[in-house]
Amino acid sequence: MATVKKHISKSGKVTYYIRTYDGYDSKGKQVEHSMTWKPPEGMTAKQIERELQKQVVKFEESVTSGSCFDNNTRFGEYAVSWLESNRPPQLAPKTYERYKAMLKAINTAIGEIKLAKLQSRHLQMFYNNLRENGVKRTGAYAVSDKIGGIIRQKRLSQGKFASLCGVSPSTIRAVCKPDGHISIESARKIAAGLQLPVDKLFELHQDTGGLSDKTILHHHKLISSILAQATRDRLIPFNIADKNYMKAPRQERKEAAFLDDEQARHVLELLEEEPIKWKTIMYLFMFSGIRRGELLGLEWKDVDFENKVIHICRTSQYVDHMGIITKSPKNDTSFRTIKLSETMFDQLRSYRQHWQQQRQYLEEIWQDTILITLADGSQQLVPNDRLFIKDDSTPMNPDSVTDWVRKFVKRNGLPHFTPHSLRHTHATLLIAEGVSIPTVSRRLGHSSIATTSKIYVHAIQSADEIASCTIEEKLLPHKDKKP
Repeated sequence: MATVKKHISKSGKVTYYIRTYDGYDSKGKQVEHSMTWKPPEGMTAKQIERELQKQVVKFEESVTSGSCFDNNTRFGEYAVSWLESNRPPQLAPKTYERYKAMLKAINTAIGEIKLAKLQSRHLQMFYNNLRENGVKRTGAYAVSDKIGGIIRQKRLSQGKFASLCGVSPSTIRAVCKPDGHISIESARKIAAGLQLPVDKLFELHQDTGGLSDKTILHHHKLISSILAQATRDRLIPFNIADKNYMKAPRQERKEAAFLDDEQARHVLELLEEEPIKWKTIMYLFMFSGIRRGELLGLEWKDVDFENKVIHICRTSQYVDHMGIITKSPKNDTSFRTIKLSETMFDQLRSYRQHWQQQRQYLEEIWQDTILITLADGSQQLVPNDRLFIKDDSTPMNPDSVTDWVRKFVKRNGLPHFTPHSLRHTHATLLIAEGVSIPTVSRRLGHSSIATTSKIYVHAIQSADEIASCTIEEKLLPHKDKKP
């Protein structure tokens, strides 16, 4: 219930102070909200009384709905509201889930500080803490020898059990292996799904460590985005996380992991012994530089056999609490057309023949139409035309691709690489062969040439050294070279 206090200044002007409370903070103190209302000149006493009651009701409703912010607003309260107003499709579903997870750590550290009192030193202390004792468990994992038995006892498939617990099927497959292990977060989800204590199901291995510079920078950027909106809402005069007021956490530049040409050729040789689906997936990574989600979003109508191009029109992702979703590519420039070699299209022709044979073989369970989930959570019935599908003809989980590549690397004793490493391999080999940066950037679907130049700075420098030697050989072919 709001309280109203009337104040009359020496000059005779009337101001009403309205105050109400909304629950308690983490320290058990009531959360107070207040506002002032000044009646416009010319209003009668009855008009003022009626309008004052309207203002009180409106203020109480705004507090109850969580849309009331003032000088007493704390960062955590405003941050939660900011995230809620940016739910998908405002933010990509995976981005939203990542921000939600980061805000848990952020609000634990600075959530109780009022927006108007927040200073750069508070942020710096938080970043130092993340660097020394980050909320992430580096090297942490969970193992269990009980999950397989529980699945059999409940007479569930691994897919249905995964859905029950809110994790991906690949997570369940991993924990059911003799040497399988999963993240502690996934273990907690499984335990919650079974309504059992996590320590009754899993053995937890925890190695506390600090977060990486890149992850700390992501926390900083999120805080800065929230404070930028707070300045637009006129709750604070400026954004203390802006570069004009503090330095962003330093991130050490690391060269993108990639295979050299010899290693890449060796991988292609090894793929000759692999199933055609996985061979085609790996070929597309290496010959097109496509992203993992873009690859699993490909449909046959996107493949132009006559002009030897593929069109990137959608991406497929796995999001907690939503499952596999279909969304637009990462940015506007990610909508693109990629020219591919005759070798790649020979592989696609062979795979299409295999795909059609599988469709006939799976006739009884093949789904001519599939229900896909979009980024905003809505669902849509579409023709089943995806290139890469599971055994039941439905879209693949992107994590299953990463899992297969990991096994492929281990099985063949190869240096560690991931699907994304093959994208970097594609770009690096092109730059080494003198392909222009704008061309590479367009193939990769980067938002700008600057992005490409920043990621592949070492490859560009190496190509530049080759160019300097090439021009000298062209202009001074007879010049004696120093021993």
